Amino acid sequence: MAQPEIEGFTPSTYDSEGFKSKFIRKVKENPFVPIGCLATAGALTYGLISFKQGKTRQSQLLMRTRILAQGFTVAAIMVGVVMTAMKPRDTLK
Repeated sequence: MAQPEIEGFTPSTYDSEGFKSKFIRKVKENPFVPIGCLATAGALTYGLISFKQGKTRQSQLLMRTRILAQGFTVAAIMVGVVMTAMKPRDTLK
């Protein structure tokens, strides 16, 4: 089935790229998102380990750190969305 033609829309030129090349391209476009994801996962993991060991104060601190890391990640995503939206249309090819 052929794709419908939409006025003012040009199909993406990234259709043929694989997972690895797409991942590398996205990381280069906005490197703070993977950093935030890793920080979130690290704080969560270490916080759960601390909780299991009975270190409740450290666990609480790490859960708060996780929330901050999640906020950083969401902010990085939003900045990336705004930057992509503000790019001139001819550079999105």
